Amino acid sequence: MIGAQVARCRSCGGGELAEILDLGDTPIANSLVDPDDAPARDERYPLGLVFCRSCSLVQLTYELPATAIFGEDYPYYSSFSDELCRHAAAHVERLLATRHLGTESFAVEVASNDGYLLRNFVAAGVPVLGIDPASGPAAAANAAGVPTRVGFFGVDLAQEVVAEHGHADVIVANNVMAHVPELNDFVGGLATLLADDGVLTVENPWVRDMVEHCEYDTIYHEHYCYYSCSAVDALMRRHRLHLNDVDYFPNLHGGTLRWTMGKTDQRTPRCAEMLERERLDDMTSVGYYTRFADAVTRSQATLSELLTSIKAQGGTIAGYGAAAKGATLLNCLGTASSTLDYVVDRNTHKVGKLMPGCRLPIEPVERLADHGPSHLLLLAWNFADEIISQQSGYADAGGVFILPVPLARVVEGPSG
Repeated sequence: MIGAQVARCRSCGGGELAEILDLGDTPIANSLVDPDDAPARDERYPLGLVFCRSCSLVQLTYELPATAIFGEDYPYYSSFSDELCRHAAAHVERLLATRHLGTESFAVEVASNDGYLLRNFVAAGVPVLGIDPASGPAAAANAAGVPTRVGFFGVDLAQEVVAEHGHADVIVANNVMAHVPELNDFVGGLATLLADDGVLTVENPWVRDMVEHCEYDTIYHEHYCYYSCSAVDALMRRHRLHLNDVDYFPNLHGGTLRWTMGKTDQRTPRCAEMLERERLDDMTSVGYYTRFADAVTRSQATLSELLTSIKAQGGTIAGYGAAAKGATLLNCLGTASSTLDYVVDRNTHKVGKLMPGCRLPIEPVERLADHGPSHLLLLAWNFADEIISQQSGYADAGGVFILPVPLARVVEGPSG
């Protein structure tokens, strides 16, 4: 078995780690299975969470090497989400306006995927560089005119980029800091690459929303860490970066924060208020997180009972979204193989493969228009509004949607 049990905090190195959730053994969430080359059994690894009493960081109990997760066949391509592309475009528009960027500027995105965000800088004439460890999405970005370098980001790579291009006026790191096992090398690289008067923005889901909304399916081996503002503040200060501002997007990925950092202290009142809010809500102590496990058990039981009941009454069920969170949910549920028939996805890189563990086939979305199921379980529930809007024809034909978390519920259509 590859990987190792975590003994010390990835951020501060402290050894006081309190277990808060155990989801058992699951396969790597994005390791989709080729039906023509499928092993007899998918490898499974421990999946659970601990809380660091020293710096408040919530993190996995077991660590797989990044090279086992991110590679050429990494199947996530950001451009397939219209909502995410709109969010990225708005982010870039704001940076262009507030930072007065132009042809002499330099913008870098770490974990740039297929260039979905940087292409907006390119259109504005701003020189860019994308950095991503997955060669498939990186190749798509380069083909689209977004210069992208393949590699795992850290201090060494940051020094190479500075030597070739100079320091970055803007660094964007969206939905990547959770994916980093060598956390201090990653943030050290950000500090190395950032210009003295530059700005760094980092987005990740807020651990508060994960707990409050019982979003346990956002836990998988690819996500090593689950952040609060307090944990981010402590991490950045260690590398002489200052947490200066916080934006909240409640409908993005189940609740996302954008942290803005720089090399000078320019903390806004709302950033200070957010840190105080977390302190008052006890998010800096383990007590806040201990009730999470009971909520997860209730959520799983409610969904399992609903799916079993639908099947018993002659209904048919498919999943929408071959997302990593879907893999966690289906494999933790235990009843997925006996209640769901298949999963659909818009991402052509996923179609034709099998979900890991439960081995459900991944079909094109067009399958819904041809003898679609009576119920569609939204595995990618973080894009529920977008999916339901896109599938109005399915709903008009009598199909209904199931939202799995926090407690499973049926939605009958766009107005539901």
